Amino acid sequence: MEEWVGQRWHRFITRAADTNFPHAAVPLEQVTRAVELLFRAGGGDALVRVVPASAGRVGGPRSWLQRIAGQGERVAQSTLDAETLALPPVLAVFDEASLNRELYLWLAALSACHVPEPAGDWVGANLRATVRALQRFPGLRGRYRRLVRAELAQRPTPERLKPPAAAAETAVRQALIDTLAPGFCLGGAASERPGVGHDAVAPVWLWLQQLPPQADGAGAAATPATGEPNATPRPPDARTQQDSKRRRAQRSEDTSNKDGLVMFFRAESILSWSEFVRVNRTGDDEDNQDASEVADDMEQLTVARDGQTLAARVKFDLDLPSASADDLPVGEGEPLPEWDFKRQQLVPDRCRAQRLRARAPADDAALLEAQARLSTLAKELRPLSRQVRRRFEALRAAPRWRHGLAQGDALDLDAWVRFQVDRVGAHQRVGEAPPVFSDRVRTERSLAALLLADLSLSTDAYATPQARVIDLVRDSLLVFGDALQGVGDPFEMLGFSSVRRAVRIHELKRFGETWNDPARLRVAAIKPGFYTRMGAAIRHGTRRLAERGERQRLLLLLSDGKPNDLDHYEGRAGLEDTRHAVLEARQAGLTPFCVTIDQQAQAYLPRLFGAQGYALVHRPEQLARALTQVYVGLTAGVR
Repeated sequence: MEEWVGQRWHRFITRAADTNFPHAAVPLEQVTRAVELLFRAGGGDALVRVVPASAGRVGGPRSWLQRIAGQGERVAQSTLDAETLALPPVLAVFDEASLNRELYLWLAALSACHVPEPAGDWVGANLRATVRALQRFPGLRGRYRRLVRAELAQRPTPERLKPPAAAAETAVRQALIDTLAPGFCLGGAASERPGVGHDAVAPVWLWLQQLPPQADGAGAAATPATGEPNATPRPPDARTQQDSKRRRAQRSEDTSNKDGLVMFFRAESILSWSEFVRVNRTGDDEDNQDASEVADDMEQLTVARDGQTLAARVKFDLDLPSASADDLPVGEGEPLPEWDFKRQQLVPDRCRAQRLRARAPADDAALLEAQARLSTLAKELRPLSRQVRRRFEALRAAPRWRHGLAQGDALDLDAWVRFQVDRVGAHQRVGEAPPVFSDRVRTERSLAALLLADLSLSTDAYATPQARVIDLVRDSLLVFGDALQGVGDPFEMLGFSSVRRAVRIHELKRFGETWNDPARLRVAAIKPGFYTRMGAAIRHGTRRLAERGERQRLLLLLSDGKPNDLDHYEGRAGLEDTRHAVLEARQAGLTPFCVTIDQQAQAYLPRLFGAQGYALVHRPEQLARALTQVYVGLTAGVR
């Protein structure tokens, strides 16, 4: 009974203290596409992602109902950094849904024109961004006036606040009112406004929040986590959560294993040391714990490596090195450049690509075991391989149409119409045959393909309850190799992974090498390990394809996630470098294309490969067929 009354009281007081308008709520999912379009049309960075913002502590007065209900201290506000534009997951601050939707669009326009200022002038930075946004988007002036009036109507009255809070609120209100003046521009009066921080006033929904400076090691970007070296990957769990909210975090040292003040040289401390049992109540005892809700209650997350995993509660990748003894280095390595997005320049010789060749089995027993494993895989994949190869062989045998001929097997109606139009007023010699025929001819294909397969340890995760990502990649490579061998196109297969600036290039099958049992054994023996320095791998593939003389050269990338590595190569740095590597491949005359099973790929791949430069496989078990369809679509008309 006591619990029932408590739940009803909590529901009642929470609803009574809520100052939002639930009937006019607009979720971010409904306007994400429009926000992205407006942000980039206004000059916003193409690699900045639009994500939901997490709640943070805010200032401003709180009513007595909010104090009783414990509300009003934390709200989700808009922020902009080098990687993300974080907007509130739901906007219900105005009593009209149209105003809340227009607020999302205004925040997108403001963010596109916002320039970070290290001085920390929060009011001035937002006012300058407002001037630029209204100049760049004059059609938003009417909407902006409505939003300012609605914002002023619900802001607290300065007369009811204490002097410091009243001065800050007065400055914010005056700044908003000034922007409504015709021909508003920042002048000398703007510099006379007192410095006001966002935490000193109630949330200003039309402005961006001021991000606090991050200390060394702090950041909201995902950090590769390390688990136990011998941990076995688990199949997908229904309790695994994926949360796209942007949160602030800092690194810290795990002190749970420290001995504290225990003095081991004292005899009386032996009993206390032997009775100590390390128990993590948050991770062990709560069966229905929601990790996302726990994170929402924290102002800043503290990340420490304690050597334990909690894969059933929070999803993350375990990127651990594999045994390097399984690979044989070939050559001294190739120096490669890398794009530094902070300095906006290409840094030469920043990485080194080391080619690796799988070692031959040490004895006959190991060789027989590998051959038996390959034979089993071939039997399992035989039906799929036969279908794919038959489709590829049709490409080789299919003739193509040549148009605009003086004589041929069929009449080209389009050419006839163009000829009749062009001949009006033009002189044609007597007896000259019009070029209005078509003919089917067979010509030699001129195509070379290079396939780059991501072999980082993230591929050790389970894509389906029965198979890991690396298993699907291996099967796809085997099927794809058999099909390309049938069509006769020269191709090369490379796997790649990285450890900081050392990029490992696994030579599975080189140009000029026969697709035979040794090549298949190398594909069957691939193992996940290390990280994903995608830009360097693309540059190495570009150089390999640049040596070919075919008319069309196709660079296929098979991946399961974003580029990342142990050093700075994560988040924005990895995406920028990969985007420039793709641009370099196009400038070299290649056709880069990415096939991925990452369900979050639409948030970043269009900026890297273009809207038509990638394919997302929604069913990972269909990876081999999807790879076939991509190749057929890209090369069907190649001669």
